[in-house]
Amino acid sequence: MTRADAAQRLAELRERIHHHDYLYYVEARPEVSDAEYDALLRELKALEAEHPDLVTPDSPTQRVAGAPVDAFQPVEHRVAMLSLDNATTPDDLREFEARLSRAQPGQRVGYVCEPKIDGLGVALLYARGRFVRGATRGDGRVGEDISANLRTIRSVPMRLKPGPLAAVDELEVRGEVYMPRDEFERLNRGLEEAGEPTFANPRNAAAGAVRQKDPTVTARRPLDAFLYHLSWSPGLTFASHWEALEALRAAGFRTNPRAVRAESIDAVIAACARLEADRDALGYDADGVVVKVDALELQRRLGSTTHHPRWAIAFKFAARQATTVVKAIEVNVGKTGALTPVAKLEPVPLAGVVISNVSLHNEDEIRRKDVRVGDTVLIERAGDVIPYVVQVVAAKRPADSVEFKFPDRCPACGGVAFRPEGEVYWRCTNTACPAQLKERLRHFGSRRAMDIEHLGEAVVEQLVDRGRVRNFADLYELTAEEVADLERFAEKSAENLVGAVQSSKTRGLARLLNALGIPMVGERVAQQLAARFGSMERLQAATAAEVAEVHGIGERIAASVTTFFAEASNREVIARLAAVGVVMTEVGFTAGPRPFEGKTFVLTGSLPTLTRDAATDLIVRLGGRVSSAVSKKTDYVVAGDEAGKKEVDARRLGVPVLDEAAFLALARPAS
Repeated sequence: MTRADAAQRLAELRERIHHHDYLYYVEARPEVSDAEYDALLRELKALEAEHPDLVTPDSPTQRVAGAPVDAFQPVEHRVAMLSLDNATTPDDLREFEARLSRAQPGQRVGYVCEPKIDGLGVALLYARGRFVRGATRGDGRVGEDISANLRTIRSVPMRLKPGPLAAVDELEVRGEVYMPRDEFERLNRGLEEAGEPTFANPRNAAAGAVRQKDPTVTARRPLDAFLYHLSWSPGLTFASHWEALEALRAAGFRTNPRAVRAESIDAVIAACARLEADRDALGYDADGVVVKVDALELQRRLGSTTHHPRWAIAFKFAARQATTVVKAIEVNVGKTGALTPVAKLEPVPLAGVVISNVSLHNEDEIRRKDVRVGDTVLIERAGDVIPYVVQVVAAKRPADSVEFKFPDRCPACGGVAFRPEGEVYWRCTNTACPAQLKERLRHFGSRRAMDIEHLGEAVVEQLVDRGRVRNFADLYELTAEEVADLERFAEKSAENLVGAVQSSKTRGLARLLNALGIPMVGERVAQQLAARFGSMERLQAATAAEVAEVHGIGERIAASVTTFFAEASNREVIARLAAVGVVMTEVGFTAGPRPFEGKTFVLTGSLPTLTRDAATDLIVRLGGRVSSAVSKKTDYVVAGDEAGKKEVDARRLGVPVLDEAAFLALARPAS
């Protein structure tokens, strides 16, 4: 393919992908399957890798292309992003219209009503239809440049659809970045299971994601955006705000479908009442309705104060708060061993439901708010869904109240509870803890752990509920006859499961360490530990200082590892696993030279003889680590067929690129 042909094909691919992004993320009516879309994106990436000089800033491949930054740069807005005056009652809205009438006597006023999204305000700048910059509101006049992070949000168009907005030399659009409620709940569940701090509400989650210094972190957060105001468009005029909204929609921006026109203030009041009644069904947090004068010429004549425009007002929904009394504070054990405190409340009605329990999240949160048994607390439904404690009503605290002390023993099994340095969650370290056994067993048998085929969720549920499996070692003592008694098992399928369990004995130390579910020890750390110590016996005998010497591990992980092995119940399970024949050493372990010690590798493309897993195992066994992204800190990129963008990045950054033969030659001193 000639360079000219490549340029033409790249333009076609970008146009098609932009079109499908708009249909999927803005219109919610996709025309192609995920597989067809992925094929277009793969072709685009491959062609851009062949012709890196033809990569454009608005290419779909550049949505997550920014490098981490140390600080956000200041940005001056084209037009100040002012606040809004507030209304809380229908009478406040009527007074708003009265002020308009006093300012413009005899003027008939029409309005537009839009949900007031509880997110993070942003200003997007476009030049000739291409996204060039995005900024936070900041102090209203100067914000922060968060362009790289906003590029990761799929509903923010990188290139506008043909039309009047795309033809303007420069225009600025205002909008709100937010996190949908269901995505927020899914995010918090994942954070809680991982033992990381959760977010109090979707707005905090969205704001934290948008202001990440690494765009790849933002890209993993489920953000969306509504655009609602054309704030700067020299040479482009509209008669009304409604016309401007329609133009934004036609250009490819995602505007709010719940925006409505209202011909009178009574119609505005009715629209606000409808939205407040529907707030639970919106799918996102909205704390009110923004009411705007529709006619843009009238907006211009009304002008603004230094604080807010005179032509708009925010009708705020009624707060959803209540006070109640903390009857008890209990600590629950999650499926990953995290200990979560829960306040048991005097039942209180709030926003249509009765609240009797509320999470206190972690020890630090209890201390920060100083919640105690007997306290009167103010609670609120975050996003009208999740209740949380806003504050303690100190004036009503009983004289005999005592500070809550977090337990250092698991309330479910009595095992040692441990809080790793730098983490917010205490964790039960007992692998046989009944509160977390099912999830631990599912992880134990997963593909990257002991890889036990047929050990699915339904099987684990039955084995635990019937009391047949109380820890990992019990799996290896199962008989085909016992398994055949389970639901949906026949003789053959029972034999298959027992055979799969027995076959897993030889997986090796790295997989076993990953399977045990040691806090802070995932697949990569398990490989490093296995490569350094070679056997379970040597690792169990190692001190925290010795474990911390392993490259990339450090003191926090070392403390977690040694605490795990200090728990008697864990040592007992490991001894039983060894007794039934589970291999406790690492295949290929050598105490000889480790040529990859301290080196970071990135793997890309298909190697002639080594699988990705085999190459990874070799690197880790010889002291190195594998990263997913190329940076200046990368020591080598190992590239095979169809290497793609990572090889291009390596050559741009001056990182050595190895083929398989050169990679194996580098490893040869250890053989």
